[in-house]
Amino acid sequence: MSWEKGYRSAYGEHRAVLLELHVQYADGSEEVVVTDTTWKSSEGPIRYTSIYDGEIYDARLEQAGWSKYDYDDSGWEDVSRSDLPYHPLIAQENWPVKVTETIHPVSVLHTPRGETVLDMGQNMVGRIRMNMNLDAGTKITLDHAEVLDREGNFYTGNLRSAKQLVVYTARGNGEDNYAPAFTFMGFRYVRIVGLEELDDSVLLKGFTGEVMHSDMVQTGQFDCSDERVNRLQHNIVWGQRGNFVDIPTDCPQRDERLGWTGDAQVFIRTAAFNYQVAPFFAKWLRDLAADQREDGSVPFTIPNILKWNKDTSAAWGDAAVICPWTQYQCYGDIRLLSEQYDSMKAWVNYIRGEGEYEYLWNTGHHFGDWLALDAKENSYVGATPLDLIATSFYAYSVDLVRNAAVVLGRSEDVKEYSDLLYQVRRAYLNEFVTPAGRLAAPMQTAHVLALMFGLVEGDTRRRTASELNRMVVQNGYHLTTGFVGTPYLCIVLSENGYHETAVKLLLQDSYPSWLYSVTQGATTIWEHWDGIKPDGSFWSDDMNSYNHYAYGAIGDWMYRYLAGLDMEDSDIAYKKIRIHPRFAAGQLKHASAKLDSPYGRIESSWQEDKGLRTVRIQIPVNAEAKIILEGADHAHLLESGHPVEDVKGIIEITSTAEAVELRAGSGEYVFSYKYS
Repeated sequence: MSWEKGYRSAYGEHRAVLLELHVQYADGSEEVVVTDTTWKSSEGPIRYTSIYDGEIYDARLEQAGWSKYDYDDSGWEDVSRSDLPYHPLIAQENWPVKVTETIHPVSVLHTPRGETVLDMGQNMVGRIRMNMNLDAGTKITLDHAEVLDREGNFYTGNLRSAKQLVVYTARGNGEDNYAPAFTFMGFRYVRIVGLEELDDSVLLKGFTGEVMHSDMVQTGQFDCSDERVNRLQHNIVWGQRGNFVDIPTDCPQRDERLGWTGDAQVFIRTAAFNYQVAPFFAKWLRDLAADQREDGSVPFTIPNILKWNKDTSAAWGDAAVICPWTQYQCYGDIRLLSEQYDSMKAWVNYIRGEGEYEYLWNTGHHFGDWLALDAKENSYVGATPLDLIATSFYAYSVDLVRNAAVVLGRSEDVKEYSDLLYQVRRAYLNEFVTPAGRLAAPMQTAHVLALMFGLVEGDTRRRTASELNRMVVQNGYHLTTGFVGTPYLCIVLSENGYHETAVKLLLQDSYPSWLYSVTQGATTIWEHWDGIKPDGSFWSDDMNSYNHYAYGAIGDWMYRYLAGLDMEDSDIAYKKIRIHPRFAAGQLKHASAKLDSPYGRIESSWQEDKGLRTVRIQIPVNAEAKIILEGADHAHLLESGHPVEDVKGIIEITSTAEAVELRAGSGEYVFSYKYS
């Protein structure tokens, strides 16, 4: 599976192949096979193929045995030599795209229009494999769609110009076993044309779904006592699988499927819990640096398929800084941080020269709080002022570049970016905070960014957090945030004393909320909070993906705050772990997270039952953990039935009015204590 030039011709107008194959024989000898003018070519059964539009395949044109050494290729044509320029080739750094799972249709539907439709039971990315005995010349058409309309008919309106269509003509001399080779689709439903006379049982046996994505290793698991939240986690994971296809695409179905930078940066921390994504993002970040413009600006998508002049945007271009720093945090990869450091600096220095005033970013095009619910009618851009969002991310990126400079020992840069951060934060306060200490912009996202990026302190911070909590509560525990504010909303609530509000936000299942789509039968994360409305109608045709992972960024909070599995702020790669379950005030009875970190398996699991709290923890070898047990009393805290001070592996015990804090080495622990 690979990217092709497609109708955008992003990689040139002409296709060519370059190969160097080294064959090592059992006797130790080696033969090198290369592409040259002795090669021959012929037309084959693939008549058309496209990532967006699908494949046309005529099995009658298959040439049996063509890949064998004794095949008669006298009817084939000589190849032509390409004069395309030569560029250095590098080995593939990313996980390969593979078929990772096979799923079977759960039912055959017959729609009100009379269509025959397979329901795969899961919005998936990949292809359909057919295995049937057909008469020669039988033509079968497979259409792919994510949803049915409210009448129950097959619906492809949200694909825009993408066809997602496979046309197969049978050869008729035995079993037709076929799956398209050079395309992938995003779909749950498959409309079959050409086999309507067959029984449903035959169709169920004759078609299977092949799930395709970059072959990442799954590293994280989350579950809790609320099955709706478990379905949300399922949807987050499937959204990641479906959109991590060599690059982090925004969606896998319509005529887009591009590496949007904003989507990638808001989701990367959640992605690193669910799967091992170090090679995946390392490759993509090198692409980002290669496509970054000379002035330091970053295109909207990587690879830069759109070629939209010099356009860039706050929160999108900041992927150049946020993603490599997150990679360093999660995996400790200092080499990648060093490689990307110039790219990180270039982005910040670009911002520095863009504003009318050096320390505010108040010019240029921005997507803002994309798809926020406080947007004006017929607009996708939320109400939070663009210059506030841009300056907030400006400060955040400066902070991260400064941190990277510290890690890399760039002392002059540490001073430069520390001074710059001070000036940007001061300019932010002067521009966006009133003399009374209130944010001038009364939007949820404005308050979220101020808290998350450390732009307000002291009484102003407390007031900002209180105002955010008030807005959420008065809105019936509903959010109004878009792409920019949503990833951090629950985090800043939990960090600033409003964890109960954060939990209520998570468990809210009426629109708008994370669980609303779950109640509507979603099996992946939607692009819009109301992609399907309660009456079954759609948000829109033009931009309504049902597999769009960005809002799945809530997974980060679920792992780190609800289950309590995190690392110390001062450390990287989970060498120094922090286990701090934030209990759910009776709204949940259980939450659990597991992570296969660079040091080994970490587990944090808690359960509440009849006034007794049980916390199970696993710490890998060569790591240690700070454990914070809220509501515990040192005198009555037990580990596996023993007083904690008698337990081998517990290094230090500290009690506060709110919690018992312990420092523990590697091992498995089961803490229990009464709570009220």
